[in-house]
Amino acid sequence: MNTLQIIYPDDMLHLSQPDETFSAEYALACQHNIHCVLLSSEAAAYGEYHFSSPLIENIPVLWRGWMLRQDEYEGLSRAVIKKGTQMVTSTDSYLRCHHLPGWYPQCQDLTPDTIITHADADFDALTTASQWPAWFVKDYVKSLTTSRGSIAHNAQEIREIIGLLKQYRGEIEGGICLRRVESFDSASEQRFFVLDGHVYGPQDTIPEKIIEIAARISSPFFSIDVIYNDNGELRLVEIGDGQVSDIKEWSPARFIRMLSAFRRA
Repeated sequence: MNTLQIIYPDDMLHLSQPDETFSAEYALACQHNIHCVLLSSEAAAYGEYHFSSPLIENIPVLWRGWMLRQDEYEGLSRAVIKKGTQMVTSTDSYLRCHHLPGWYPQCQDLTPDTIITHADADFDALTTASQWPAWFVKDYVKSLTTSRGSIAHNAQEIREIIGLLKQYRGEIEGGICLRRVESFDSASEQRFFVLDGHVYGPQDTIPEKIIEIAARISSPFFSIDVIYNDNGELRLVEIGDGQVSDIKEWSPARFIRMLSAFRRA
């Protein structure tokens, strides 16, 4: 019985196949009798939403693909509604986890201090007021992934990183977030998922802190990234919308078993 269906992006060179990034997921989802359809990536780039096969009416839909801006997610949601069903995740819920300001107030005590501002802010004043040893610079969604990295030590470096974000990404999504740099054990980072209130991990053990974080977030499907600091404390790195979060250390089989357990009434 279908309790969930999934939309994946197609491969622009092989339209009958999912994008290579999601091919293992797609194959396993189909094997688990999850109804999967492909979205035309080329058409979606022009704001049109064409599916490889019909969606099943009244069966909730997940998107498993690239990060979408608000207007893109709204467009996909409208297209799904026209097919007689709806997304598991509303646009408001998507943005609540996809944009840092949506989840930060609920988890402020568990994650690095953050200043939420805009690209034209007075960074000299902000750095003077905060007096942090360093600032991690990102927009509402992404950081700078080039060799330069996103860590700034002064206001001028913050402006430099923002300029590079604009250059490489074409835009600043939402605004600017300055995060206090903390000392982490990078090898300890883990990703958990929460689907309809149930917490899942890459292994069977779920730390109590993850359950606490999950209870603070109101969204049907989201990811939780955590890491240990040098004092051995578990710290929240970020919350993300589950639909656009990669599986990281998860096996595709474990991830699809989680999705196949979805049983919303």
